[in-house]
Amino acid sequence: MRSVSIIFVLSIVAYFLPQVEHRKVIAPEDAVASILTELGDGEIDHLPDTSNPKVSVEAGKNIVLFGNVDGKTSVASKKQSKHFVCTSCHNVVKENPDLSKPSPEARLDYAIKNKIPFLQGTALYGAVNRTSFYNGDYEKKYGDLVEAARNNLREAIQLCAVECSQGRALKSWELESVLSYLWTIDLKIEDLNLSPDQLVQISEALNEEMDKAKAIKIIKSKYLPNSPANFVDPPTNREEGFAYQGNPENGKWIYELSCQHCHEKKRYSHFNLDDTKHSFKHLNKHITRYTRYSVYQVTRYGTSPKNFKRAYMPQYTKEKMSNQQLADLRAYIESRADS
Repeated sequence: MRSVSIIFVLSIVAYFLPQVEHRKVIAPEDAVASILTELGDGEIDHLPDTSNPKVSVEAGKNIVLFGNVDGKTSVASKKQSKHFVCTSCHNVVKENPDLSKPSPEARLDYAIKNKIPFLQGTALYGAVNRTSFYNGDYEKKYGDLVEAARNNLREAIQLCAVECSQGRALKSWELESVLSYLWTIDLKIEDLNLSPDQLVQISEALNEEMDKAKAIKIIKSKYLPNSPANFVDPPTNREEGFAYQGNPENGKWIYELSCQHCHEKKRYSHFNLDDTKHSFKHLNKHITRYTRYSVYQVTRYGTSPKNFKRAYMPQYTKEKMSNQQLADLRAYIESRADS
């Protein structure tokens, strides 16, 4: 429906604009970066280097989705990491309905509606449109390693490959392949929730009929150049929890789209979670404890890699899961443990 509506709006915009031969008209599928470049915003410095014949979109996509360049899932196919792939923590599709005002509540609603996981990491969709990475409190976790990655997407990808994925650094051509793939999932005009009036202004700027700087400002107001990240603590009193009434129905979605994404059948973890009463009783027993099985503990602090057990759990920042949602998750766990 979203594509249909913006096509309708753009068709009306095109109709009312002066009919000039060779006039530039915005389309829903137009790349945001391309439109910004046409408006004079300058070249982006992380375009892929495709001079090496090994570089390809397909190889990059396979690394992101499967962890290796050929996309094979067999043990014999050497992976970048033995523990994770990019999609363990990141979606490759849009995950926020409003890219300028992301919220965990809106993100969960969007995940439910679009049947996508509710994950710790920021979506790789639109990553190439950002100019800053590992923002906020990630410096507390990775220290000086963040300095090189903060304003450099290539370095950010390598930090993720080595530290987050607990794997090896990507070879140069593999890295350029990943970049090539990421440029196929960049932001499009239809993602920006532009109003009809704003679309007219951008079209006029493209056709030298309005201030281009203003059009650039309009576009950039519709998405964030970074992903805010604030680490927060569990409730001070874990018996009492947060001062919110938990919603078990909402908690069910969090359990299915978040917890089970990694833990169902030990997909990315050594700890299995399923839909049986045994799982819920185990989680319920540990909620108030200070163990790696407490949803309060691992959601807010995560866990650390250990020797011979490098798989770990990254924490959820307050931007990725709210305290209300944690209360909802607890309410669902308790309801299932007592059923």
